[in-house]
Amino acid sequence: MESSYSGDNGGSCIETQPTPDGLVAVGDSKDRTLGAHTFGPERWRAFVTAVQDGSL
Repeated sequence: MESSYSGDNGGSCIETQPTPDGLVAVGDSKDRTLGAHTFGPERWRAFVTAVQDGSL
């Protein structure tokens, strides 16, 4: 099943979740066996800002 938030891009989604130690875990929402990458909150905010302002 594709996410309703994916639009017409093929259903590719990531899932984010805060961890108990204050990091942000990012993983493939369709294949959780791949594990997750974790980022500190400052780096995650910088990434989100870059995506939103089009610099990435």
